[in-house]
This record gives sequence, C-alpha cells and structure tokens, in this order.
Amino acid sequence: MDTDQLAAFERIVREGSFSRAARALNIAQPSISARMQALEREVGGPLFLRSGRKITLTERGENFLPYARRTLAVLAEGVEAAQGLHSTWHGRLTIGTIESLTGGFLASALARYHASHPQVEIFVRTGHSNQVVEMLYDGIIKLGLISWPYFNPDLAPLLHFREPLVLVVPPGHPFVGRGSISMEDIQRHGKPLLLVQWGPTMNEFLAQIHPLPGDSLELPIHTIRVMLLHGTGIALLTRTLVEDDLAQGRLFEITISDLPAAFREGMLVQLHSQRKQPAIITDFRDVLREEAGRLCVPMLHSQPVAE
Repeated sequence: MDTDQLAAFERIVREGSFSRAARALNIAQPSISARMQALEREVGGPLFLRSGRKITLTERGENFLPYARRTLAVLAEGVEAAQGLHSTWHGRLTIGTIESLTGGFLASALARYHASHPQVEIFVRTGHSNQVVEMLYDGIIKLGLISWPYFNPDLAPLLHFREPLVLVVPPGHPFVGRGSISMEDIQRHGKPLLLVQWGPTMNEFLAQIHPLPGDSLELPIHTIRVMLLHGTGIALLTRTLVEDDLAQGRLFEITISDLPAAFREGMLVQLHSQRKQPAIITDFRDVLREEAGRLCVPMLHSQPVAE
C-alpha cells in the first residue's frame, strides 16, 4: 500500500468518478483503476460499488475512508515538520479565500502578520467556496475563508463573522446629498447595479432591489470598485473594502430607507483532520480573528481550536 493509492481512493470519493479523479490527479484512467485494484487487494475486498457511471462506497470503503484521510493528513504534517514549518519565524503560510474577501480585514491581517513574521512566505489562493474547500482537501492551503453557511462535516469552523454592506455611489450621482433613498429610487435611477454574489444569506435581499436583468452587471468585486471610481454604476460593497474611499470622498454611502441593514456572512475553516497546525498558521489565525473582531460588526462566533 502506498500514498498514491490512498490519494487516488480519497479523490475518487470526492469526485464521485474514476475519470474525474484521474483528471484531477493528472493521471490516466487505467492508472487510477490499477491503483484501486492494488489497494482493494491490500484491504481484502472491493471499496466501491459500481452501477453504470455511478459509484458508491461499500461498507468496507466507508470504514476505510477516515483512516485513509487521517494517514494522508499525518504524512503532510510530517513533511511540514521535517521542512521546519513548525517554526514561528520561517516557513510558508498558504490561505485560500473567496475573491470578495481578498480586501478588507484579510488584507489588514496579512499586513500585521507580515510585520511580525517577515521571514514567512505568504501565498493567497482565490476561488469559489467549493474550490477553496477542494484546496484544503488537496493540501494546497491550510486555512480557508468561504461563504457562510457551508455544510461539510470535514470542516472545522474557526470563525463566523458578518460584515456590513453599504450602498455606495460615485461623486456626481443623483443619490449624493439625499438623506436616504427607497427601493423604488434604486429601480428607477440605480443603473447599472453592479452585483457581487455575496452568498446565500444575501439572495433574498438582492432580489428585493434587483432591477431588470438588463440593468445590472455581475462582476468581480475589485472590478466593481474601479468602475465606481470611474463614475459608473452603484453597488452594495463591504464597508471594510471602501472605507478609505468613503473617508476621502471618492465614493459616497447612501442609506436605503425601506430595507433593513444588510450583511455578508463568511467563515474561516480548516479540516478537522488537521487540528494540530504549525505555529506560523496558528499565529496567523489569531491575528485574523483579532482583525475580524475589530472591523466586522458584529463577529458572530469565534471558535478556539484545541491544538
């Protein structure tokens, strides 16, 4: 039995397909099939039930899966320890985040962390929540910032936060100077509405102010900010992202009178199987928690992790 076999088994479970797992691992399908045949001989019987294109775990496979994942996690931790990543001052910090969280308190946390850990290499990977979770499984990252709620029993939630969303417009927009506006004002004069997909908790809110499809654009959050600075559109953005623009008068915050306050909710997660993290990661986790508590109002949940 070897780690390639275990990695192939774990990937097939996640992908639900031999062919997709082979593509993800960048190997030929006959190779992944051969690895599974060898692994099944080692454990004494079939790990999967195959019915056409659908595969499910056998009882043997369900029993073996947590041990396979634990073995892969322990090996990864051993490699990190051998490379000296448990040092507080040297090593590599890898974080995954949804694109809309790359600014705000993550940026301020990274700045603080770099000042106190200048020898640590910092890498930030971006993707949708599902992609961030996949990066955790693959060992590419150790911590992930994703949308809340996200239901996955393999994830250990470390922090649940929500950030206020504010309606912002560029200078010269008709909304500037008004005490407040209504949803009807947005539908009449808020064109184009620049949309960020903030996650499931915001869908109902956006549906209330969403104009006709031709009057809105769904774009990356930093593209939206630049368009606003160039005088185009209106948008709901996190205050942490645009606080400097608001302070300097480059953008203006507008109150919506007939809608409740809006928040984007997110969570910091790691895999349950990697509870014991290197010092460079636990140090950053603490800094991020402090920054979230300082800038996000309110912070809903902060979960200490037993090391």
